[in-house]
Amino acid sequence: MTITEKILANHCGQKEVVPGQFIEADVDLVLANDITGPIAIEEFEKIGAKKIFSPEKIVLVPDHFTPCKDIKSAELVKILRNFARKYGVRFYEIGKVGIEHALLPEEGLTLPGQLIIGADSHTCTYGAIGAFSTGVGSTDAAAAMISGKVWLKIPSTIRFIYYGKLNKYVGGKDLILWTIGKIGVDGALYKSMEFTGETIKTLPMDDRFTMCNMAIEAGAKNGIIEPDEITFSYFKNTLNNNIQNLKSDSDAKYEKTIEIDVSKIQPQVSAPHLPSNAKDVGEYKNVKIDQVVIGSCTNGRLSDLKKAAEILKGKKVNSQVRCIIIPATQKIYKQAVDEGLFDIFLESGCVIGPPTCGPCLGGHMGVLGKGETAISTTNRNFIGRMGDTKSFVYLANPEVAAASAIKGEICHPEEIK
Repeated sequence: MTITEKILANHCGQKEVVPGQFIEADVDLVLANDITGPIAIEEFEKIGAKKIFSPEKIVLVPDHFTPCKDIKSAELVKILRNFARKYGVRFYEIGKVGIEHALLPEEGLTLPGQLIIGADSHTCTYGAIGAFSTGVGSTDAAAAMISGKVWLKIPSTIRFIYYGKLNKYVGGKDLILWTIGKIGVDGALYKSMEFTGETIKTLPMDDRFTMCNMAIEAGAKNGIIEPDEITFSYFKNTLNNNIQNLKSDSDAKYEKTIEIDVSKIQPQVSAPHLPSNAKDVGEYKNVKIDQVVIGSCTNGRLSDLKKAAEILKGKKVNSQVRCIIIPATQKIYKQAVDEGLFDIFLESGCVIGPPTCGPCLGGHMGVLGKGETAISTTNRNFIGRMGDTKSFVYLANPEVAAASAIKGEICHPEEIK
């Protein structure tokens, strides 16, 4: 079996599962946020439920519109807060909260081999540590809060083998944008995307999170990477040694295998209005921008901020551009302060926001007006994603975003040296 099939078999009490099979599986963690959580709670109460299956295994993270931007968003968070107090579930208050998909691994709540569901499509992020992790609707989240179970169809698996040496300024964001560009936004529809190969084996955890985070942008049910020494190091060797056996069998059946030579991949930029519109950054000439966003559950971790700071150090953001930096969690925020990154950002003319999804979904703290253009380290650039339906969003890695902020138009980091 593949690693995905093994995890699902372990959670439904069967020795073996096959693609297309329907199962009812035990969940290790149920996640909801300030948009999806209130809907799940409404469903929970509508059917008259009086208890939850396990307080420790339910996590509510108000991250999309927080700090609350208006009365409606405050009421949504209040629903989560009251539910958490009533049933004793995990709830992250302002001052402790972060963007959910960066926060949960940081808190040690997501582990290899787990089955994790979240009422947010980018729950697939946790596949980076070797978990089966997928997004569900709020109704499924409500049912899981009560029963501790979820029903699933076993996905077939596409194996992506990455080999070769990465070029400068190329990381996990570029690998996944390039991959989505090749297979399309429905190229892995309800499939498992298994990322492997010599390049992945040396890829830092933050880049792995980025790749699995955007598996959903190819339509995938989940993205996953086998746990290895880099994974164990991330958890500071606190994991059970049995985790080392959590990998696909040599005779596992794949729907297809795609091999990718990363030495041919340059920094990628995805043009509006699909993540699959990926091209080398050099293909974009004279694309002027109004806004840059560096953050999100895709690229708001410390290593991402460091990459941006290296580009911005000693330089100024273009006078026609606003550059917004959003650390993904409170811990990352503090680390960035301690390492002097905020000094670099502020001296460059950036504005720094608290941990929030904010502009990624056109929520707040960086919404685009009609005709405006942004380049962002976020994961989606659909029509109206970051604001007005006649605005434009380009997706890129932190270095390209930072360089573009300086030049005032999309560019390769080498261009601003």
